[in-house]
Amino acid sequence: MTAHGRRVPPGRAGRLRLRRNLATALRGADLLERKLHLLLDRERTERRAAENAGSAWREALADADTWLVRGTLLGGERALAQAVPADRARVDVEWAALMGVRHPAAAAWTAPVRSPAEPTPPNTALAQAETAYRAAVRAAAEYAAHRAAADLLAAEGERTRQRVRALRRRWIPRLQRELAALETALEEAEHEEAVRRRWAASHGAR
Repeated sequence: MTAHGRRVPPGRAGRLRLRRNLATALRGADLLERKLHLLLDRERTERRAAENAGSAWREALADADTWLVRGTLLGGERALAQAVPADRARVDVEWAALMGVRHPAAAAWTAPVRSPAEPTPPNTALAQAETAYRAAVRAAAEYAAHRAAADLLAAEGERTRQRVRALRRRWIPRLQRELAALETALEEAEHEEAVRRRWAASHGAR
């Protein structure tokens, strides 16, 4: 008889090993199910946060595009070129871990800084566009972080679900069948031994 690819010794030693293996598999399945619940809860939280950030991103982007068109119509392409600062925005991603899954926890956005020598936006519309684009970039960074976190958690959740399914549907039933068969064999052997002893005792007494 084998269990998990390893030969189980006969008799009571095999029964003990199978019971231990079955208890380990049951505990493992319970732990994996708890892990799965935690992963799914966090994934749902990240999905909701991603939806909110995505809505804010699209709204800010549409607002920025509207102001950009107005500002360009008022000042022309040259005014637009003058309104862009030379500095670049910066996004730093903070990472966290949940049940061994490393995922983005937050996105810190640093706005570009315009030096004193650089001109400011030449009209109000372009100034409004700059503010809206900054909000859009911040929301986009948050959306990307939450979306990436949700995807990573979902992937680990699926792997965990497959492991639980394998334990619950294959390994645990197989161990239960092997244990039941071995216990039946032991009961039959013990019964036969008891019959032989009674027979031997009765014939010895005669």
